[in-house]
Amino acid sequence: MANSCLQLSGFLITCIGWLGIVIATATNDWVIMCKYGLNTCKKMDELEAKGPWAECVISTGLYHCIALTQILDLPAYIQTARALMITGSILGLPALGMILMSMPCISLGNEPQASKNKRIILGGVLVLIVALCGLVSTVWFPIGAHQQHGLMSFGFSLYTGWVGSIFSLLGGCILTCCSSESFSSSRSYQENNRFYYSKQGGGNPPAAASTNHAKSAHV
Repeated sequence: MANSCLQLSGFLITCIGWLGIVIATATNDWVIMCKYGLNTCKKMDELEAKGPWAECVISTGLYHCIALTQILDLPAYIQTARALMITGSILGLPALGMILMSMPCISLGNEPQASKNKRIILGGVLVLIVALCGLVSTVWFPIGAHQQHGLMSFGFSLYTGWVGSIFSLLGGCILTCCSSESFSSSRSYQENNRFYYSKQGGGNPPAAASTNHAKSAHV
């Protein structure tokens, strides 16, 4: 029962984390840039937001974005953030599907629990890869933007990516650890049963031999 609750909690946490990574991937408010001090730029309405896909100008009643379409001319931190965030968003979908189909409340025919545990472990490993992709992107991007543009602050999308990566990391650890423990316990149980039956089977032939000997002596 406790193991089932842990698996369900890990699945829900993973869903929240993956949604956070998808939202961070699709939006552009990663860093807020300013040529002067942040308070001065707010008064002058000269704030700029930058993300993996576009640079936006933020002012009163205006939010205009210019897409970053020249892929070969982009800095390495932008190209890396794009690749890792897309990878994390794509890998999260089959990982969630594998984990969902391995929940204790869902049965696929007469599938043993050991195969479900293996599938949950694989899904948990994929979720950990998603979390690493999000963490590397959301840490490297503001560092590269600061080195290129100077003064800046963190945007909503970056915070969303951090929260999503942390939740994915936590959910992947819960799923992998609880499923590994249950898999090892079920495997040890099967080995004990195999040893017990082999021991019982080894004791039968002498009994049969003694019975045959008694019959021959009676004759």
